[in-house]
Amino acid sequence: MDEGMKQSLKNLFAKTPIDVLSEIPDIVISGIALDSRKVQSGQIFAALSGGQTDGYRFIPQAIANGALVVVGDQPDILCDVPYVQIKGDTRRALAYLAAAYYDFPARKMTVIGVTGTDGKTTTTNMIYHILLKAGIKAGMISTVNAVIGEEVLDTGFHVTTPEAPEIQHYLARMVAAGVAHAVLETTSHGLMQGRVTACDYDLAVITNVTHEHLDYHGSYQAYLEAKGKLFESLAQTPKKAHGNIRAAVLNKDDRSYAYLKRVSPDNQISYSMMHEATLWAEEVENTPAELRYICHSADFTGQIKTPLIGIYNVSNSLAALAATVLRLNVPIETALQALAEMPNVPGRMERISMGQDFNVIVDFAHTPNGLFRALETARGLTSERVIAVFGSAGLRDRKKRQMLPQVAIEFADLTVLTAEDPRTESLNGILADMAAGAESKGGVEGQNFWRIPDRGEAIRFALNKARTGDLVIVCGKGHEQSMCFGSIEYPWDDRTAVRAGLSELLNIEGPAMPYLPTQDTVS
Repeated sequence: MDEGMKQSLKNLFAKTPIDVLSEIPDIVISGIALDSRKVQSGQIFAALSGGQTDGYRFIPQAIANGALVVVGDQPDILCDVPYVQIKGDTRRALAYLAAAYYDFPARKMTVIGVTGTDGKTTTTNMIYHILLKAGIKAGMISTVNAVIGEEVLDTGFHVTTPEAPEIQHYLARMVAAGVAHAVLETTSHGLMQGRVTACDYDLAVITNVTHEHLDYHGSYQAYLEAKGKLFESLAQTPKKAHGNIRAAVLNKDDRSYAYLKRVSPDNQISYSMMHEATLWAEEVENTPAELRYICHSADFTGQIKTPLIGIYNVSNSLAALAATVLRLNVPIETALQALAEMPNVPGRMERISMGQDFNVIVDFAHTPNGLFRALETARGLTSERVIAVFGSAGLRDRKKRQMLPQVAIEFADLTVLTAEDPRTESLNGILADMAAGAESKGGVEGQNFWRIPDRGEAIRFALNKARTGDLVIVCGKGHEQSMCFGSIEYPWDDRTAVRAGLSELLNIEGPAMPYLPTQDTVS
């Protein structure tokens, strides 16, 4: 939160739709926090219940760190500072309080939300770069970083959508920097947990809704409905001085289309690679150097060329074009030039070369559909073998553990199963589940798939297996900067690990292999 910025607590609540069940003290606060360890003097501490921790247990620590008032939804909480009981969801209240604290920054910009299972980060980056190319001052919050003018901020190790106070802080800084359009990568967790409440979206974009996060949502339908909250929220966006678009960009090729069409406002546009739509693609060519296709709408036809390879990037770029050209009035020529000059998105089909005679790619693919699309792209980039390295996260959707290796056995030549954030689960147990999935598709351990618990050793193994012209693709972590074992986040970057493995293989100078605790058990 901003040093020295103070607000009357009564005035803050008066600006929000929060129902308050107790007296609001007449005090001035200097920020809002939900992590007791990060509370600073004069701040509100929002006590959240549910999930893996109970925020009420940490009220004493928050007060010791300087919390001036505690806000929560539980009755009869006794503590050494005033307690304000609210009716309803504390996370929702937290988001509104944070937005009010920063004077509702989203209402001063056009806010574009991008959601979906796969492709969110890439599509968010495409929209952002098209806006910049058009001379529009834009900001971006993604799972990789937040970009505000010339400043690039890391959004964390394993962050999906940041918490509400951080989001509102970023948005306020965008307003202060003169940003007119903010592009927000918006996850289902962020939507369900109220982190993006009061972001006041103007334009909602979907990539796809495939198998993911069912451990949290319970079913595909519940997951789809969580994504749908972004599109439903368009109707609640307050009037903005610069006008309201309230538009939805929908993927006509995805199974989410019928539901999202029903819950979205009337201002809808669709994109497709297969169907009649507002914007559609044909004559797709995916080469090792670039992706090319012809894009059509009722108003224009354009030749798309982009260095972001992969058939799935046809859909991602169509979504970005639909949002920027058809709803934000960016000239098509400007958008085409922006896509042709797109910088690589960190950890998305990122090539690593240190002079080896085979290809190596690092990608974030961590869902069955994402892995299929990554392997489909890899297959098109080589006439030789595709070698896949990936894991499956602990304390997450268990069905993926069999689905991911089933995809790999079918579409890769060799598969190496390894660690990927096992957290407090048994890594050997996770790998056993994955091996069973591989075997169910005809995989034979020791012939076309292997289990290697240490991720660094798994990468070394795959690199050593590679022959001239092969392609090694390391999936699941992408841009992420840590790996979780137990409750500890160990610094880890797949790209650094690949460079370390290649330098060892080629006997050249390079980085050291990052440490993981599984190294201690490698003989």
